[in-house]
Amino acid sequence: MPSGQDTSFARLVSLAAHDLRTPLATVHGFARTIQRNAELEEPLARYVEMIAAAAGHMTELLETVSLAARIESQRYEPTLIATDTLDAAREAAETLDGVQVTGTGEKVETDAGAVTRSLASFALCARRHGGVPEVAIAVDGRTFTISPIGAAAGILLGTELRDVGAAVAVRAIGALGGSTDVEGDALVVRV
Repeated sequence: MPSGQDTSFARLVSLAAHDLRTPLATVHGFARTIQRNAELEEPLARYVEMIAAAAGHMTELLETVSLAARIESQRYEPTLIATDTLDAAREAAETLDGVQVTGTGEKVETDAGAVTRSLASFALCARRHGGVPEVAIAVDGRTFTISPIGAAAGILLGTELRDVGAAVAVRAIGALGGSTDVEGDALVVRV
């Protein structure tokens, strides 16, 4: 093995995430092809929908784990583009039920995909672990306030490792030069 080769755990995780994408894309692609081209009766139609949805969820998880590995190995090179913070919050909310967005955005140079995924992860974590049925994201320029968070403060900050999405989101926001803090019953994210 060449002496300069990266053999760290983060590199191993990154390689595994990369290698898992191809078979997962095959599963997802064929599930969607079956949905489009076959008249399936119940419960088969529901099973194929479940397979497609699970494959999509696995793809998101692999993207999250891959991002964490890049950040940990200091190989994260964000693609910075002009992003409206209100648009990022709205895009995050579109992926979830029970999330409302209000406020005024601001144009910032950031990794829009990482910020959007992080906001979605935080909102989902607050609902899942905070015991709250709905979450609001209030946008004030570069600041996002996600509330209520219920009992999920430690999980949202990544100090209690019970939600991979939130744990990686904290790291992603930090790698972009931002911060995450709990203030009362809210998570405050600054980019």
